[in-house]
Amino acid sequence: MLTAAYEQPTPHRISVLDYYRMAETGILPLGARTELLDGEIIDMAPIGSRHAGTVAWLTRALGKITGEQAIVMVQSPLRLGDFAEPQPDLMLLRPRDDFYRAFHPGPQDVLLVIEVADSTLQYDTEVKRPLYARFGIPAYWIVDLEHRGLLVCTDPDAGDYRSQGRLSELSQVPIGTLPGPPLELSHLF
Repeated sequence: MLTAAYEQPTPHRISVLDYYRMAETGILPLGARTELLDGEIIDMAPIGSRHAGTVAWLTRALGKITGEQAIVMVQSPLRLGDFAEPQPDLMLLRPRDDFYRAFHPGPQDVLLVIEVADSTLQYDTEVKRPLYARFGIPAYWIVDLEHRGLLVCTDPDAGDYRSQGRLSELSQVPIGTLPGPPLELSHLF
């Protein structure tokens, strides 16, 4: 008796283009809070008031200190190749005259990505950190609301960051990718 060779099934990865087609045709409900990571559609956690307030506070603080040196973008898509389009809580982007109206930013446009973790610390650390590092995002911060700290990751290499540190003293935090004064975060929490 002949038997067919067994082939291990592999998941079908959704591309960014497929993801957009799903939204356009109504497969993904209008306003669904999802993001695409490594070809998988991920439901995003609801945004609580502590999370929303922290994002608003950081948006204002970053806007004041960066001025014309960067564009502060809030909860918007970041195109990372053909199979990933996360929506970080905040991004500092290189200035562009069209303010990214023509197309979403990619890794080459990013100066800093910030995720605010209320209930998502493990996910932001174990899933998003390697993704951002793999695409060469130069600096990644995780604002840890539960433990009142800031994880700062810089120098991406081979799917992780060579430099990682947890800051609890937030009086003067340098934005390593931008020249100029450090960011005053002592009132973040």
